[in-house]
Amino acid sequence: MANEVTSANAAQAILKLVASKALPALGPNFVMGPWVNRNYDDVLAQMGDVINVPIAPNMTTNNIAEGGTVTNQNPTLGNAQVVLNSHREATFTIINVAQALASPSLIDIYMQPAILAVADQIEADLIGTFPLFTANSVLGTGAAAITEATIDSAESALFNARMNDSIQKYALVGGTGYSQLRQIPRFSEERMVVNNQAIANGTVGKLKGVIFARSQKVSTLNGNTTNLMFGSDAIVLAMRNLPLIIQGTGAVSQNISFQNFALRVVMSYNPQVLAQQFTVDALYGVAALRKEFGQQILN
Repeated sequence: MANEVTSANAAQAILKLVASKALPALGPNFVMGPWVNRNYDDVLAQMGDVINVPIAPNMTTNNIAEGGTVTNQNPTLGNAQVVLNSHREATFTIINVAQALASPSLIDIYMQPAILAVADQIEADLIGTFPLFTANSVLGTGAAAITEATIDSAESALFNARMNDSIQKYALVGGTGYSQLRQIPRFSEERMVVNNQAIANGTVGKLKGVIFARSQKVSTLNGNTTNLMFGSDAIVLAMRNLPLIIQGTGAVSQNISFQNFALRVVMSYNPQVLAQQFTVDALYGVAALRKEFGQQILN
């Protein structure tokens, strides 16, 4: 019968239910992911595959004389290769699956930490590209507070690198640097900043056209913190779906996506602990796409 309920489709329904409950937690916890170039396709891939990400070419204009002809250009697309070299997983077991499914709060308790653990590692890998952005001279001084002049110079450096103003600029800074920004008078005084974000709710928000956020993963070495101001095309995150588990081999799987964030959820029975085992995994690669669109800032 077409609508017959089987253990196989019931298991698939469980996976969809569990994942859909937990995926929205990515929004407030995945800071850098939405800011970078997202190269996502729902095609299946495997570890080690190479993704070619096109880079728009530069073109020029020609002053055509009356009766003249156009100057044909043969622009060549740039290319950045991203290797899908990260296959991250988080696995856990649930003794009483029926009890967990009966309570949405229990589902969140089990699944959200697994999804966030995978997202947390992706975030760390994105931040790990910071040292690659050397096309522009490093600004700021190590172990010294970030100043308004440094922020202004960093934003100007990206403009001078021919990054179009239509591309939103972002800055990810460490906790100390973020605190320093909140204490710059022109950024914290109510008469200078709309809604007085820095004092009212603790967020810097948008300054000089740049959206600021802080991260605990921004690295500090020898007392110097390296922050990054960048445009979306500076970094690329390439994600692909993992193959589904072959039916009848002891497990069921489901590919899910949320805002181009691809995950696979696998459910199987673990006889060693007499419980249902869940695995959340993702296949991805990160790379610097346009190095001139990133600006390191020290503090």
